[in-house]
Amino acid sequence: MLGIEAQIGSSMKTTQVLKIALIPILAISTLLSISNTALADYLRSEGFGGEYRYELWSTDDGNDYYLKIWDKDKDPQTDSYRKTRSFKSSREALIHFDCNYAGKSLPECPK
Repeated sequence: MLGIEAQIGSSMKTTQVLKIALIPILAISTLLSISNTALADYLRSEGFGGEYRYELWSTDDGNDYYLKIWDKDKDPQTDSYRKTRSFKSSREALIHFDCNYAGKSLPECPK
């Protein structure tokens, strides 16, 4: 009888140790996955002009925008792209595309 109680006691101690070890590991991995999700960028729009196509992306807080630009005949899913610098608004990013890639002559375009 004492042998069975000793095995049960030992098994309970092992379970407690595993719980104590696993809880922090699970908590840390959960926090890391949440922080990666929080830092995601979002596709806001896409389009084309001239010989190019674009995707307009923003950071999750909406404070920065950038463009991914491909030749219009390239596949956005598989071909490499150019990434622009950061812009403070979507309007600013799209004006940059129109002036520098789509060949438009807008009043906002640098002369």
